[in-house]
Amino acid sequence: MASRSSLAPGPRVPTVPVMFSGAAAFINLYATQPLLPMFARVYHASPFRAALTVTAPVFLIAFCAPFTGALADRFGLRRIIVVCASVLAATTLLAATSRSLEQLIAWRLAQGVMTPGVFAGVVAYIHELWPKERAGRGTAAYMTGTIIGGFLGRLVAGLVASRFEWQWAFVALGLMSTVVAIVLYFRLPDERARPGYVATRRAPRREQIAALFHNRQLLATYGIGSCILFTQIATFTYVTFYLAAAPFHLTTAELGWLFLVYVAAATVVPFGGWWIDHYGHRAGLGSAMAVSACGTLLTLIPWLPAILLGLAVTSTGVFIAQSTTSAYIGAVTTRDRALAVGMYSTFYYLGGSLGGSLPNPFWRWAGWAACVALIVSVQMTGVVTALVCWKRKQPKAANLDVAAS
Repeated sequence: MASRSSLAPGPRVPTVPVMFSGAAAFINLYATQPLLPMFARVYHASPFRAALTVTAPVFLIAFCAPFTGALADRFGLRRIIVVCASVLAATTLLAATSRSLEQLIAWRLAQGVMTPGVFAGVVAYIHELWPKERAGRGTAAYMTGTIIGGFLGRLVAGLVASRFEWQWAFVALGLMSTVVAIVLYFRLPDERARPGYVATRRAPRREQIAALFHNRQLLATYGIGSCILFTQIATFTYVTFYLAAAPFHLTTAELGWLFLVYVAAATVVPFGGWWIDHYGHRAGLGSAMAVSACGTLLTLIPWLPAILLGLAVTSTGVFIAQSTTSAYIGAVTTRDRALAVGMYSTFYYLGGSLGGSLPNPFWRWAGWAACVALIVSVQMTGVVTALVCWKRKQPKAANLDVAAS
């Protein structure tokens, strides 16, 4: 077996380890979504309080992401990814010791501290190792890992919690996370061993952040990212309450299988990476968010197959949009990419926190239809922002090396 700390010569890139990195970040993050109606029932909790098992770690990710991005720039991307994935597995196992909803939320906050170290590092890692003309496909490989990890996490949590006490779901998730962390330890190469690697000279942190905020296209990307995760969390959090109630009455296990719609997204997203590379970021984002909005509207049909199709279309559009914005960060930053990704993650996960909380009054006012109206409005805001603020597709030679403005 090749050394875990060296890169093979030539153009080969570590696609499979990058996919595992995506899985490491998202096996646990949204795993409680199929359990939310059960938490509401068992602990007599409101939808808002039950949803804190999702929104609490998401909010802490928004706070921690810039710091972990800066640490990755300083200590090395591989080291941060592997350490955070390992500690994330440990905190997931410890979450199984919870005996109340409040204790679980506390452990979920601990998971939120570790999660950004994985994804903030791996997106920057892609731009360090992948050829510039294939960066979109590298990001799509990572996104495929996040989709598979997110699906398996929700499915396993739903199936285990439906047969045993919900705490056993976190035992299963923790074991899965441990296996992924071991794979990353042995198979993820050190980017600093790449031939010709030169460490980036560091500017004072205040100057680094100021440079990012002077990049208008990057600021627009941050806003678009907020819209993307708002869509995902709002949709898949409140649709569980919708489908657990009359006339559908889905069980916890059935809600876990609901996330099989992620498989459809996993098959389409790699083609989305080709679309981004070939047609440009604006076309990728606009078409992806438009598709996502159509899927969201489709869930208004009160027929379970139509709702499942709508969720599949929505999630596919969301993941392609996320691949687009992640690739675009590499296109509009020439240094401190991990820090740029960390700042992006702050806005992205702040949008996700709003996605878990802002629909609550809409839900109480007019149910799922009002939530859909809110979600589609946010999706269209992201499309308009990209069309107005992002540059049109440039020649391929310059497509991923745009200087910060």
